[in-house]
Amino acid sequence: MNTSAIFRSALSDAAASVDAVIDRLLPEPTGPEAPLFEAMRYAVLGPGKRMRPFFVLTGARMFGVKEQSALRVAAAVEFVHAYSLVHDDLPAMDDDDVRRGRPTVHRRFDEATAILAGDALQTLAFEVLADTDTHWDPQVRCDLVRDLAAAAGGRGMVGGQMLDLRAAEENFDIGAVARLERLKTGALIAFSCSAGAVLGNAGSQVRAALAAYAHDLGFAFQIADDLLDAEGSEAETGKRVGKDAGAGKATVVALLGVEAARQHAVMLANQAVAHLDGLGSGADPFRAAARFVVERRS
Repeated sequence: MNTSAIFRSALSDAAASVDAVIDRLLPEPTGPEAPLFEAMRYAVLGPGKRMRPFFVLTGARMFGVKEQSALRVAAAVEFVHAYSLVHDDLPAMDDDDVRRGRPTVHRRFDEATAILAGDALQTLAFEVLADTDTHWDPQVRCDLVRDLAAAAGGRGMVGGQMLDLRAAEENFDIGAVARLERLKTGALIAFSCSAGAVLGNAGSQVRAALAAYAHDLGFAFQIADDLLDAEGSEAETGKRVGKDAGAGKATVVALLGVEAARQHAVMLANQAVAHLDGLGSGADPFRAAARFVVERRS
């Protein structure tokens, strides 16, 4: 089995493990709130790579963290990621009808239910992190809550989405686009990569190395997404393509061209891996993830 196949197998195993925990943590669709709970489950339990949970689990293994703790944090990250996709697909945002090869939540249900499902998924993430089942140490739980809130909020993912809305209307240069993509995509990836170190009370030097890795990888990940939007098909990606060009949105691909953007993504991935020097073989899954990010077709 080649390196790519080994990584995909590891990613699939991680997805299966975290999906089982997600299924237990999500409310069952019963009672008068049943449509809300059904929409929440539809949003999270559909097909997906589970890259962010994979990063959480990989980091946790590096520092000997109990699997239950790591899986709960991984589930919380996926709740936030799923909420962001539900809201991103709304008519007021990207107005998408298809996500991961299925109707988006507001198309499968309705806009109001989609908004509420996203809200409920976001708050459930913090409920999970704050629970004693996630970690015995209240300081660790507080650190996780603080870090995820910062990554997901106005100075992180949500701020990046605001910039993304402006990118179709304003002349962003490469610096502005880099900031947009590091916030919109990179902030949550950065939390995912460092969460294991927080759970394991790792030293500041290790946390800094993982943060630097995630900083570059998150940007590479978003450029790869932009390349798929420019070159991919809906069959490959499971969502509408050509959106950015159609909206006149500033992206790295639009500013540099396809080939230069691809080279930039590879450079960022290599740079990300270089930050892991000295972390040993335990960081090999992070290294493999960097290669996967720039080579993926979905």
